[in-house]
Amino acid sequence: MTACLHPPDEHSLTHAAAGGDRDSLAELLRRVEPKLLRYCRARIGAAQSTDAGAEDVVQEVMLAAMDALPRYRADGAGFEAYVFGIARRKVADFHRANRRTVPTSTEDLPETADDRPGPAQSAVDSECRTMVRALLHRLPQKQQDILTMRVVLGMSAEETARVLNSTSGAVRVSQHRALEKLRTFLGRPSTG
Repeated sequence: MTACLHPPDEHSLTHAAAGGDRDSLAELLRRVEPKLLRYCRARIGAAQSTDAGAEDVVQEVMLAAMDALPRYRADGAGFEAYVFGIARRKVADFHRANRRTVPTSTEDLPETADDRPGPAQSAVDSECRTMVRALLHRLPQKQQDILTMRVVLGMSAEETARVLNSTSGAVRVSQHRALEKLRTFLGRPSTG
């Protein structure tokens, strides 16, 4: 009978990666990269004509995480929370750097017919995303992050709390307050 192999836990991988184990480092980054990319895409958005902005930020985050790994000390929140902390700063840097430039849409129209939404629907979708993004930018940074992690990434309150070094109760309260502010911005009555 063969022994059941369990994937190494995050703590073991982090310790090995900090010690120079390249396979452990690759596994850590592989585990966090999909959520990180979704987070960056959600926070940077389609204001850029492609996902290149989000992918560039993900690469910067990965490089920063690799560079900082030897100095990383587990504080209970975990490596993923540590990486998301780096991502939050890199996204903020991205927005500061791009604040001076006016983004322009350069979406190409498809040359052949397909099942994707047409130009009119794409324009409506783009306008909706722009409006949602503008509303989110009116919220404090922490509330923006909470809504992005909870609604866009589908993270639990507990996962979000670990990333933000908070409690799940505080995340839920902040999420509720953020949603109430958004309702106010839209001129809709409060639910609570």
